[in-house]
Amino acid sequence: MRIVDAVGHALTIAGRMTWEILWSLMLGFALSAVIQALVRRSTVERLLGNDSPKTLAVATGFGIASSSCSYAAAALARGLFRKGANFTAVMVFEIASTNLVIELGIIMALLLGWQFTAAEFVGGPVMIVLIAVLFRLLLRQKLVDAAKAQANLGLAGLMEGHARMDMSVKSEGGLISRLSSAEGFTSVSHIFVMEWLAVLRDVVGGLLMAGALGAWVPDGFWRDLFFSGHPLLAKVWGPLLGPIISVFAFVCSIGNVPLAAVLWNGGISFGGVVSFIFADLIILPILLIYRKYYGTKMAMFIFATFYAAMVAAGYVVALIFGASGLVPATRNATVLNPTITWNYTTYLNIIFLVLGVALVLRFLRTGGIMMLKMMGGAPEGDEKEMS
Repeated sequence: MRIVDAVGHALTIAGRMTWEILWSLMLGFALSAVIQALVRRSTVERLLGNDSPKTLAVATGFGIASSSCSYAAAALARGLFRKGANFTAVMVFEIASTNLVIELGIIMALLLGWQFTAAEFVGGPVMIVLIAVLFRLLLRQKLVDAAKAQANLGLAGLMEGHARMDMSVKSEGGLISRLSSAEGFTSVSHIFVMEWLAVLRDVVGGLLMAGALGAWVPDGFWRDLFFSGHPLLAKVWGPLLGPIISVFAFVCSIGNVPLAAVLWNGGISFGGVVSFIFADLIILPILLIYRKYYGTKMAMFIFATFYAAMVAAGYVVALIFGASGLVPATRNATVLNPTITWNYTTYLNIIFLVLGVALVLRFLRTGGIMMLKMMGGAPEGDEKEMS
């Protein structure tokens, strides 16, 4: 009976967290779908040919516009690299497409507070600059050439079909006319549903894991793990530990945010939360995909440089926000609300659920089922596997 009660408690926490963030997920993916419908893949490929500051800024902007789950972002980055894009540029694109996106910021604001959303958009560019510097100093052309040869083997990872689909509006005209057309509605619906399906496993996994940790792990364990009784040591330890927890949590993208809420309530430092959120691109399944895409040496290089940049970004954000007095004084991230009531959250959930249903119906009526069959897919250029 105790086991049943414990499981029920964990599921209750997960369910109420889901209700708290549902409308923001729908809004974030809808906005992301609109942006992606207006940005053509060919434009991205054409503008990422080197690692100049201007190109990396463009890569960041396109990454934000091409919001995606970590698996699809990694597959898309490999596809761009195979077509001639600069390796540093595609890595920057990958970071931005998972860590500097609308839906992530909204959910962080709801569960953790607006300070963490601000930290995301301050720390993300810091991490990108650090990656650019580390790659410029340490990445050798020989390693890039070996990675290119491995990438051209076309070994399939996860979400290959999703990554190679360009669902942007093909018709000409202004942004409003393209978006308001029947093709625009269809494009938005396809991107909306495909993005949802791409991250659904991670979102559900993150919520369930957060529910289990919030219900079953005693507060004392977190306080000891994060050295909560030693403020200075906690600030040094948090950014170092955050990415390691993420690596072994196996949850990426938006699914990390509910876990971050549990860790913040448990006592991890502000910088530790930031580095934990950024570490969605070095979880174990993604590292294995890097090994398949680029070879073992490049996978190790990506892990080492990404980890260093994530830790450093955590420290930089902690220093900036600490000096500015913006680090929250209390640890009251939304993990469990006592009841579900008729408040703004409920009304917004209903509104965006109606919008979601409309987009799903459009998706199903315009060839969506066939697209779902191709979602796993194969790398670009491997038509036999896609047929």
